[in-house]
Amino acid sequence: MKYYFERITSLLAAILFLQTLFYKFTAAQESVYIFSEIGVEPFGRIGAGVFELITAILLVFRKTSFFGAILGLGVISGAIVTHIFIIGVKVLDDGGLLFGLAIVVFILCLITVILQKEKLFSLINKFSK
Repeated sequence: MKYYFERITSLLAAILFLQTLFYKFTAAQESVYIFSEIGVEPFGRIGAGVFELITAILLVFRKTSFFGAILGLGVISGAIVTHIFIIGVKVLDDGGLLFGLAIVVFILCLITVILQKEKLFSLINKFSK
């Protein structure tokens, strides 16, 4: 059961990451607005898209989903902090949808990490020696 729950959370997070790539790589209005507001358009938008693509690929495969979830937590934490402190929860009258999706992705990645905590403990033990 744990295996299936981890697969579902990983794949849902990957789908949400992949869904945003279209907007980043096609320079959609919302994406350009967000990255212009934080002063990193277009390099930040494209760079974030590349990191999200790598994250999604890692999340798809069971052997790498733990690392994808760790990377995903980092990427999506940046998005959440940016929403809270710079651009606001609501972006271009979206009603907070992008912020809400970021929270959902964060939770999905966190669940994936927790369900594979033995990999985290293994890494900690490996580097503490």
